[in-house]
Order: sequence, then C-alpha cells, then structure tokens
Amino acid sequence: MNIILAPVITEKSEALKANNVYVFKVSKKANKTQIKNEIEKQFNVKVVNVNTVNAVQKKRRVGRYTGLTTAYKKAYVKLAEGSSIEY
Repeated sequence: MNIILAPVITEKSEALKANNVYVFKVSKKANKTQIKNEIEKQFNVKVVNVNTVNAVQKKRRVGRYTGLTTAYKKAYVKLAEGSSIEY
C-alpha cells in the first residue's frame, strides 16, 4: 500500500515550514503511526508529531454539470529540530 501520495504545496503549507511542519496528501486508510514510519523511512528524518485531517468532498459546478471533488486525507508532520525535507 502506497501511504504517502504527494506533498501539499500551498501558501499555508509553505508558511508552516518555518515551524518545521510539512503537509502531505496520504492514503485514506493510513493511520498516524504508519504515516510517521513511512516519512522517517523515505526522507531519513525524525518525526515528532503527526496530525491528520480528512478533507471532505465539495460540490463543484462547470456550466450545467455538477459534481464533487475527491475526498482525501492530509497529514501535518512536525519534524525534530534540525531536520528538514526537500521536495
């Protein structure tokens, strides 16, 4: 199972990097322990804390067609002092 899907690159996530917090889009079935282990293994860093958020579907409309965005899970990962991730 692929746990880490992609980094989330937004203004908010870039501002959080100053506090050593990185944001990733993760698998909906992944739990905090799995996310922590995967981040530590892939990027060779020490993870202090993991917070997760389920991003819900939103209604979107293009012309007369309506639909829903896809739901996903975000992980806010706080790294130990002195650690950083480049992506």
